[in-house]
Amino acid sequence: MIKREIIPYILEDWDLKKAIILLGPRQVGKTTLINELIKDKSVLKLNGDEPQTRIQLSNADFNFLKNLISDYDVVFIDEAQRIENIGLAIKMIIDAKLGKQIIVTGSSSLDLGNKINEPLTGRKWEHKLFPLSWREIRNEYTFANAIGRLEEFIIYGMYPEVVTSTQKRKVLLQLSGSYLYKDILELVNIKMPDLLIKLLNALALQLGNEVSYNELAKILGVDRLTVVNYIDLLEKAFVIFRLHPYSTNQRNEITSKPKIYFYDNGIRNAIIGQFSPLKSRNDIGALFENFIISEKYKRLSYDGFYGKMHYWRNTQQAEIDFLEIQENKINVYEIKYSPKVKVNFTKSFTEKYHPENQFVVNSENFWEHL
Repeated sequence: MIKREIIPYILEDWDLKKAIILLGPRQVGKTTLINELIKDKSVLKLNGDEPQTRIQLSNADFNFLKNLISDYDVVFIDEAQRIENIGLAIKMIIDAKLGKQIIVTGSSSLDLGNKINEPLTGRKWEHKLFPLSWREIRNEYTFANAIGRLEEFIIYGMYPEVVTSTQKRKVLLQLSGSYLYKDILELVNIKMPDLLIKLLNALALQLGNEVSYNELAKILGVDRLTVVNYIDLLEKAFVIFRLHPYSTNQRNEITSKPKIYFYDNGIRNAIIGQFSPLKSRNDIGALFENFIISEKYKRLSYDGFYGKMHYWRNTQQAEIDFLEIQENKINVYEIKYSPKVKVNFTKSFTEKYHPENQFVVNSENFWEHL
């Protein structure tokens, strides 16, 4: 098992008075990670993908739950988003102070947030696990090896099975199929599943560009609200995430259109069926930008970042690729694959916002920022 950076933070939150919630996409290693943490403990494992488990836990009373877990120190509930009323069941166990550590994983925050958050207010520690990060791969395979595989990561992404597989395309095509958004299709009443596929393809082709919900609606032949709702579902299923424009209500700044990135480059490339080498591609800039910004997202999440992430552009088309803002301090990043590209940070931004640091990230120095 590749050692995950999140492990110390989970162990730090080992607390019999609270549940540990681990969220993230399917196949990023949540179950493997938890099994490693609890391998020497007395554990009751329950899987929400199993119909019998869903039946048992959906409307369980306290006496049943108490007897069910009585012989174990740890209760591990996998794929909990598929179990109705799971938050109430966990709340009963925690409030009874039975001295059991509850661990819950979910491959989406679709319904898990609603089922867990309200019942478990003040009773949970929540973490997110993503595809492998650059730092995790570097630590596992050495810096020299990881640097030599940069193009591979940009094209095939960093899902654990993909990184370790010799059949990367096959694994990715399986992952990028309905399995990736299984929870959306099964847990939410999707009226137009084909639209979900078309929307993902459109978003993949617009990688790195501002996204207009109205334009997507016209392309797909649906209303704007449907597009917004489907993008929200894809974000909750950890397929994509939005980067919103930074604005202090200045009239010449773009304030409405987000950029949409994929958590994993390989998933994006599988959706459009494009695994060509970088030298023959016309989307290398967008791919490198997605790689860096998704890695920054992982890095900041694992490091406990509590600020905001944005991009910036004004109506004169001056742009900053990535901003991280915390406690009124702004770090800005321009992302260019080629180290030969000369970058000048626009004065219309720097003179107005006075960033703390300005970085140019390219294929030769990216590792310094991750």
